[in-house]
Amino acid sequence: MLRRSILAAVAVLAATAAQAQTFPDKPIHIIVPFTAGSATDVTARALAAVMTKNLGQTVIVDNKPGAGGTIGAGQVSKAAPDGYTFLANTSAHTVNAAIYPNMTYDTVKDLPGISLLAVQPNIMVASPSKGWKTAADYVKAAREQPGKLTYATAGTGSGTHMNAEKFKLAAGIDTVHIPYKGTPEALSDTMNGRTDIYFCPVIAALPMIRDGRVVALGNGSPKRSSVLPDLPTTEEQGFKDSGYNFWVGLFAPAGTPPALIARLNAEAKKALDSPEVKERLAALGSDASPTTPADLDKIVAREVKENAELAKKADIKLK
Repeated sequence: MLRRSILAAVAVLAATAAQAQTFPDKPIHIIVPFTAGSATDVTARALAAVMTKNLGQTVIVDNKPGAGGTIGAGQVSKAAPDGYTFLANTSAHTVNAAIYPNMTYDTVKDLPGISLLAVQPNIMVASPSKGWKTAADYVKAAREQPGKLTYATAGTGSGTHMNAEKFKLAAGIDTVHIPYKGTPEALSDTMNGRTDIYFCPVIAALPMIRDGRVVALGNGSPKRSSVLPDLPTTEEQGFKDSGYNFWVGLFAPAGTPPALIARLNAEAKKALDSPEVKERLAALGSDASPTTPADLDKIVAREVKENAELAKKADIKLK
């Protein structure tokens, strides 16, 4: 009996190893649970272009936006664990369990990590028509008009939302949340002055900042951006504990063989190390940050707990 069990286990390992060696023999799909043009989408497409060249198979980016990223994530959690479908998601991935009571998947158990891809700051931007130059200017206006000023987000529970909520709590202001379908819509309305501020991923904000279509009031992350080195963080402007880490990572369906996880991790790292991706991300203010699968799993487990506490404190609820 024991001998048969051992032989069966060896056979499974051998089959898995063979699968990893022949992988891939058909197109690969990266599901992005946000709209085209979002920070996650831009990062995934830069990665996919290089992986297509390296693997000799097309890597396709499919946008499946909605419900704070849970629609796309749920689809990947139920995909075949064969390495041909995986998820590119943001740090908002670690928030959803706290605000979506009927999620169809477990963030930690059902979507193991492949690798962190990039770390990006969110930039607090406003329309030039507002006349604000700093985060403090917005706070002053908000205190003079409690309950009147607004902040756009890429959806309830998104990284942009959590950044805004951390700032709101740190500043002690009463402002109104305006959730959008994604970054392009939120940024457009902020640029046009329909909403007052948006903590926009630097990938999307940078071109508009350079063109003068929006004003950068502060960097929402704990550290200054390499592409906006003169822009103080909101914490440097006196709003303690307002910084939020925004990242993009790759995840696989649970049950994906370790050999395939390792192969995908190696391919992601190879792409992130390529001059094409490094230059693309650096030009947009994003730092390539590859990790081991285990390290990404630790980040996710830790942030699930931390963001549950933030969601409770900020009273973040779906409406």
